[in-house]
Amino acid sequence: MSHDGDDSGEFVATLSDDAATQALGARLARVLTPGLSVWLRGDLGAGKTTLTRGLLRELGFSGRVKSPTYTLVELYPFSSFNLYHFDLYRFADPDEWEDAGFREYFNNTSLCLVEWPERGGALLPQPDVQVSLDILDEGRTARVLGLTEEGRQCVAHLYIS
Repeated sequence: MSHDGDDSGEFVATLSDDAATQALGARLARVLTPGLSVWLRGDLGAGKTTLTRGLLRELGFSGRVKSPTYTLVELYPFSSFNLYHFDLYRFADPDEWEDAGFREYFNNTSLCLVEWPERGGALLPQPDVQVSLDILDEGRTARVLGLTEEGRQCVAHLYIS
């Protein structure tokens, strides 16, 4: 994994394969804290769940990590917080976000990762960090943006993690 950028709230990395994508997820695990919301953006197959898998492995989760496409959310309980992995791909209307009752999961004792956040519309809580994955001819490019003060601090720490 190679990266560019500076500590201004943006981290850009070239990810050569799934292992590099998981390694970026592991780096994120070392800088994210409960109470944060992370949006994962990218086309189908861009590596959003692969990144999440690396993050969860770094946190010590050894079970199966699957995309929550059909369940909409997967819960990963840890001793001091819960990690919720959302996939809103199947939402046809942003009101489905409100109807599902997911808002309560966004709190100070949870870390929330959201795939396809645009499907939740304006009802979805704003992110602290946004990760955009773009497919290249070979590999991917990841752009990690800090969108709140807490998010910018996390991104700055990616350079030293």
